[in-house]
Amino acid sequence: MVEPPDHGCGGCLRAVGQGHALGVDRTTVGRWETGRTMPQPALRPRLAEVLQVSLSELNTLVGQLACAEGPARTPLASDHHGSGDIDDMIRREFLRVIAVSGALSSLSPTDGHALAEGVQRGASEDFVRMNSHLWQVYQLARSKSSVYPIVQDQLATLTRTLETRSEIETGALCGAAADLFQLAGELAFDNSRYTDAAASYTLAASASREARSYDLWACALVRHAYVGMSGKQYKEAAGVLSAAEKIAKRGDGTLSTRYWVASVQAEAYAGMGQLTACERALDEAEKVADLAGFTPSSGWLRFDGSRLAEERGARYVQLGRLDLAEASLTGALKQEALAKGHSYRRRGAVLTDLAAIGAKRHDSDQVVSFGREALELARASSSGYVARRLRGLRAEFGPFADDGRVAELGSEIDALSTSQQT
Repeated sequence: MVEPPDHGCGGCLRAVGQGHALGVDRTTVGRWETGRTMPQPALRPRLAEVLQVSLSELNTLVGQLACAEGPARTPLASDHHGSGDIDDMIRREFLRVIAVSGALSSLSPTDGHALAEGVQRGASEDFVRMNSHLWQVYQLARSKSSVYPIVQDQLATLTRTLETRSEIETGALCGAAADLFQLAGELAFDNSRYTDAAASYTLAASASREARSYDLWACALVRHAYVGMSGKQYKEAAGVLSAAEKIAKRGDGTLSTRYWVASVQAEAYAGMGQLTACERALDEAEKVADLAGFTPSSGWLRFDGSRLAEERGARYVQLGRLDLAEASLTGALKQEALAKGHSYRRRGAVLTDLAAIGAKRHDSDQVVSFGREALELARASSSGYVARRLRGLRAEFGPFADDGRVAELGSEIDALSTSQQT
């Protein structure tokens, strides 16, 4: 994980909001958030109360983690779902509880303004500009991991700067830190380092709260939900997204945040088999088209509704509504944007979904045609995201045991997945 030194991000971690209530230093809360230490037994009853979970639930999380201590992880270690690493699963769950309950406990009826006064001053403007540039580089890079060293350097510089700034400037810099932690999380997530991604997103949520930037905060929680959904923990992800929905309502109504939340909620509902709720969420997401004059940035908020056709198609695949899915996905594939080189990730996802439809229909020609094209895009882009989607497709190949072409495609997907995990 790209993470700051032990002193945190110069004040951002106090945004967790539980430290003062527990009588512990904010750096202690910061270590809980990143999973480096766990709360001592004497603190757990009060922590459970603050987090709005039962003491038994909290003790289960902490106790399982204590029993699962393993060797230290290297910064670039893989962390794939299904690896059997109980330590990482418990860390992710603890981070999710911290992120969600921290969000809900911080919303009060009198907390009405979206951004603190006096932001965007001095050095913070330089960091915001640099962050925007890094998001563009990340979006355009075929190999996302190539951006990692630059983000790491930017985080280190930002942390040093935070130590010397006034309280007003610190608020603005915490906003920049929240932005950068989300990008760090994206890099970890794309590299299948899910616990590292969860820790980065939790830090992003904490820093957003310190900066009083509700849209930035909601987006951090949305990204945190993706960690759960990548492991098919749809119910847990729906809880994170519910918190994000509440926070987004306090944000800037001219931004697309609440509609992005709705589009991701649709994925969680589809994963739980709830067709009506999924379609309702997708319909809500499509209201982004009603925003007047909104131009999405290339940074932490890029949702503009242009991907909703492919999203709707993917959700119908999840729900087994194949005819509806194919119509949406075929339309998405024809969009000009998906033909551009920097959209390998999106095009690869659509092709994989179309191949999955073929698998469900026992149509080997459709599986091989779309699956092979997606495989080539995954190779060209080194995209961990497309590789994950292809691994999901690979699990559908059971009925094709006697088809040599499908077997060959499966072997190549296995080889791709292995090479991207090492």
